Amino acid sequence: MLELEHGFRVVDVHARLDPDGAESARFGRDVGPERLEREFHQAGVVAAVLAPGPRPEGEGYLRANNAVARLSVDRPFLPLARLGGPRDPSDRPAARLRNLTATRRDHHAGPGDVEQYGYGDRFHGFALDPARDGLPDEETLDRLDDVGLPVLVRAGDGFTPAAVEETLLRRSFPVVLESFGGFPLDRDLMGAAIELLDRYDRLYLETSFVRYRGVLEQGLLEHPDRVLFGSGAPATHPNVGVMELLTLDVPEDLMRRAFSKNAVRVFPALAPGE
Repeated sequence: MLELEHGFRVVDVHARLDPDGAESARFGRDVGPERLEREFHQAGVVAAVLAPGPRPEGEGYLRANNAVARLSVDRPFLPLARLGGPRDPSDRPAARLRNLTATRRDHHAGPGDVEQYGYGDRFHGFALDPARDGLPDEETLDRLDDVGLPVLVRAGDGFTPAAVEETLLRRSFPVVLESFGGFPLDRDLMGAAIELLDRYDRLYLETSFVRYRGVLEQGLLEHPDRVLFGSGAPATHPNVGVMELLTLDVPEDLMRRAFSKNAVRVFPALAPGE
């Protein structure tokens, strides 16, 4: 794919790196760090926030998180530590009852893991996919509050914006919802996430896999400081996400905010010269 030419400084707040190649083998393409860095360069992306992809049930993320941090050294990558938990994120009554007695197992993240990841300069935040990995318990979320680093959250049909509001948004750490809170391609959920921006100052939305031009334009025009560019690479080439923003009917200043300025407020290490 040809390199894009544009005049924007672009940083990406949502990418995946599978250190052992498990996901790349399943999809038949190389998504290792070298290929990922090359694709970012083709899209004009100067730095990217990334986390490991899903692991087999019961394995946990300690090894994968540490491997991603190691592979990010001397590359324009900011690693996030992915966390799993014992609680069912759904709003079904049965799930609520189970959560009352849910306890951590060995592969679930606990407060000590949050401290290990959160203090120091190896990790720049956390990633949650509650529908896939479970939701951390209250004690662990309390420690995320203490650490105060941003949390990238996959929200959508398995963990709706309403569920995010109930479990995460009243806490003090910044929350960045992947795909405008509507993965995969649920326009109603994306609209619900945009409405939440009016009530929560530390909530942000990122743009990966949002194929609705009107939704992206609404988010940028109504909340110009709360939208962050994310590509979802390597599931899609970062060129695709960059082009979707470049073709929006919004002022150039709003594009600059989405491509870089807003992200730097949430992830300071993305700033130029850092």
